[in-house]
Amino acid sequence: MMQALDSILRRPRAVLAMMLFLVFSGLYSYVAIPKDARPDIVVPTYYISIPLEGVSPEDAERLLLKPMEEKLRGLEGLKELTSIAALGHGAIIVEFETDVDTETASQNVREKVDQAKADLPSDAKEPTINEVNFNLFPTLIVALSGDVPERTLYRHARALQDELEAIPSVLEAKLNGEREELLEVIIDSKRLESYQITQQELFNTVARNNKLVAAGTFDGGRGRFSIKVPGLIEKARDIYELPIKEVDGTVVTLSQLADIRRSFKDRSTYARFNGRPAITISVVKRTGENIIETNDKVREAADKLRKDWPSAIHVDYALDESQNIRETFSSLQSAIITAIALVMIVCVAALGMRSALLVGVAIPTSFMIGFLIVFMSGRSVDNMLMFGMVLTVGMLVDGAIVIVEYADRKMAEGLDRLEAYIQAAKRMFWPIVSSTATTLAAFLPMLFWPGVPGKFMSNLPITVVIVLTASLLTAMILLPVLGSMFGKTVQEDTTASKALAGDQQTDLSKLGGFTGLYAKALGAMVRAPFVVTVVAFLGMAAIINIYKTNNNGVTFFVDTEPTQSLLYVRGRGNLSAAEKL
Repeated sequence: MMQALDSILRRPRAVLAMMLFLVFSGLYSYVAIPKDARPDIVVPTYYISIPLEGVSPEDAERLLLKPMEEKLRGLEGLKELTSIAALGHGAIIVEFETDVDTETASQNVREKVDQAKADLPSDAKEPTINEVNFNLFPTLIVALSGDVPERTLYRHARALQDELEAIPSVLEAKLNGEREELLEVIIDSKRLESYQITQQELFNTVARNNKLVAAGTFDGGRGRFSIKVPGLIEKARDIYELPIKEVDGTVVTLSQLADIRRSFKDRSTYARFNGRPAITISVVKRTGENIIETNDKVREAADKLRKDWPSAIHVDYALDESQNIRETFSSLQSAIITAIALVMIVCVAALGMRSALLVGVAIPTSFMIGFLIVFMSGRSVDNMLMFGMVLTVGMLVDGAIVIVEYADRKMAEGLDRLEAYIQAAKRMFWPIVSSTATTLAAFLPMLFWPGVPGKFMSNLPITVVIVLTASLLTAMILLPVLGSMFGKTVQEDTTASKALAGDQQTDLSKLGGFTGLYAKALGAMVRAPFVVTVVAFLGMAAIINIYKTNNNGVTFFVDTEPTQSLLYVRGRGNLSAAEKL
């Protein structure tokens, strides 16, 4: 091991080239890596809906839910079943443990539902199974409103929807508040009588025409071709010109028997933005994509199309998660910069400017290597990862300080910079490895924290492990190379050399400054070990007692002021959509 380390340290150009590659790769990784406010946690959850028209909640529980529950209770890895009985349908929410594979859970749920179908009433509709994915909630809502015709607003909203769904990082752009367009046909009974056509004849003719008719095949000796008679209604003009009956050699079309106009289905939902009727587009990003870049592209696409729209159409944005992520990352980055500045101030005060700069190199280098590893592992940068970065700032320089101090000692003994730093790396290798390993051992149990909290917190110990391991490599390889090239030169001091070698006794009482105070206090404590031990245990007992009597309990997360709220208003009776508005 020591021979390999010695061989590496004697190749400074190769070491510097490798470290520069890792640093710039880490910088690129930090820019390109997906950023999110929280870790992507997949909890296998499924919503099963069983419709049965007219069934009461009591009968829905007895006829729909109980047979389904009996089958689902045997699912492996099942955490919780929640059943909901309502007028006209029953629903079951199936939640699995977080360590259950999503595909396996989905397949098992579908198999159990298929088995339970035989026990359901014959007139019950086909059960539907929907996966509940909490990572597929909208990351941005685009609202279109304005004093323009409803059809104009819909046309531009659909164009924007198509543009947004063409963005590679967008999974879905869903329209809300849109009414389905239709052609309204108002039959004139007097016209029917004049042409001697009954309503049933009219209905049958329309139904027969809206079909694709296969008319056999044509074999011409050189090939065989299928013949189809197009009868599908594809355009509004097809309805107007739809032939109904031949009267006195004249073809009577639907437009001659009825008034036809373009309209919309009756509203079942309403969407409003700042009190104005609007159409909203809920944008969902793909899993693993960068939410900040995705929302920026959505805004760019909307602004681009907006230039060609009527000036009366307003485009607004709501529930933009990227703004919250920007604010969170800005705060965490400021915290990291502040922590680095404080660490550097302490290092400069204790080691001097040049040695402090050598030690400070370990911080950004370790961070960049950490970002590179996180990027290569397919993870995203979230608040827990950044908290881990803040946590490790002070730990990153421990090994570097030891290397620099030991190298200064060796230079005081007469070694040149290269040999001094090589000796420091070799001599301090196992102590630094042991120190780093003990720190990592304190965080490793967090990797085995079960459930959703464990998955949520997993990035914290992973970040600590990655960054501290990178700091170990930096302290043992990069720092000795940089120190041998740019470190300060310590002149050989015979007196210091003899003192460090232990060839002469030093009177600790004659030392001055903070070192003298520390030496005198340490000497007094060494001469009274029993008293020091008793005081230490009494202090620990006092701290425990104070905590027991004065603690304010435990919370998993601190309480913060909400940034948004949802208001539900319930009313008695069967209200129409317009009445609810």
